[in-house]
Amino acid sequence: MSLLDLAPVIPVVVIDDVATAVPLARALVAGGLPVIEVTLRTPAAREAIARIADEVPEATVGAGTIRTNDDIAASVAAGARFLVSPGTTLSLVEAMDASGVPYLPGAATVSEVMALVERGIKELKFFPAEAAGGVAYLKSLAGPLPDVRFCPTGGIRVDTAADYLALPNVGCVGGSWLTPADALASGDWDRVKKLAAEAAALG
Repeated sequence: MSLLDLAPVIPVVVIDDVATAVPLARALVAGGLPVIEVTLRTPAAREAIARIADEVPEATVGAGTIRTNDDIAASVAAGARFLVSPGTTLSLVEAMDASGVPYLPGAATVSEVMALVERGIKELKFFPAEAAGGVAYLKSLAGPLPDVRFCPTGGIRVDTAADYLALPNVGCVGGSWLTPADALASGDWDRVKKLAAEAAALG
């Protein structure tokens, strides 16, 4: 099954404290969102992926903000089951393709999308979604590129997610609103579970 079909919303998570990784993942899964993207933006990210992969087997944990071959190797070694990049270069997409795990390469322009389609890749991350044109932009791509599906990420909120999900070329959206920094800092997992349940209901 495609990554885009596992859940309507993929939580995009920034983890500063490794100790929060497992309870956070459990709260998201309990709320109905089993696919979790941990961004490689903090020193704790790789260990967080490893702990989630080891202790929350019902979660499909992946690594986001993939930019280098080292990011790919370390993430897969930690247990990442998918990879997400903010943008795409030829060497990066070749390395992700060779990794053996599913991946969503990032694209923001028609030319970038077409270059990936030439390589047989038709499921992409659209980033930064809101800044790059949002719903209107993706709607305009559906005509000339009807066989391409997207996971838009970047600036999407709970009140705009449904607009994206209504588009025929959007399989799911990525969002950081599900894991507010204050909830992570205070360990308010009930709040995270509630936000996840609300997002899961969008599907």
